[in-house]
Amino acid sequence: MTIILFIVAYLIGSFPTALIVGRLAFNIDIREHGSNNPGATNTLRVLGKKAAIIVLLIDVGKGALAANLPVLLGLEIDSLLIGLAAVFGHCFPIFAGFRGGKAIATTAGVLIAANIWMFFAAYLAFFLVIYISKYVYYGSISVGLALLIYSFFTPNREDELIFSIFLLFLIYLHRSNIHNHFHKREPKINDKSLKDDRIPPKNNAKRA
Repeated sequence: MTIILFIVAYLIGSFPTALIVGRLAFNIDIREHGSNNPGATNTLRVLGKKAAIIVLLIDVGKGALAANLPVLLGLEIDSLLIGLAAVFGHCFPIFAGFRGGKAIATTAGVLIAANIWMFFAAYLAFFLVIYISKYVYYGSISVGLALLIYSFFTPNREDELIFSIFLLFLIYLHRSNIHNHFHKREPKINDKSLKDDRIPPKNNAKRA
């Protein structure tokens, strides 16, 4: 039953929200625009606020739903681990050629359901680091670092291993951002050139 639950969580995470929103509302593959990442941040960059809010809410919901599966089914399985299977699905979705997002929104949903204090610690770091550095990927990686630091103050020693691996996973997911930063091509969140990545909807009406 545990293996089945991990598979279900992975499939929930694999729902390619940004890709579907891009296809239906704008007739584009968002992975070919902006940062090429099918997540909420690139959706905001390319498709606008309304589309980004939809993607964000659904991606957060995917993580929360997956993490709640043990509770809904009355099973004694760690919600955090089941939720992380959804995060993996979000990053490597079977329904989108294993080309997915970078974990941040879905991880938020998992933490909201599994451990709200971890959520506050991680996403306080996320927004604070972005505010200071103006780089979104710095904030994203800081989520993993904050969770690792938080795990040092919990009695569950397994959390230290889990979040050590998760931090390395986030660094791997953001390797293109690191490469771009090294070559001075990574835009800051307030970079005015980002507006050039916006596209109009397929019916040429107002942008989202």
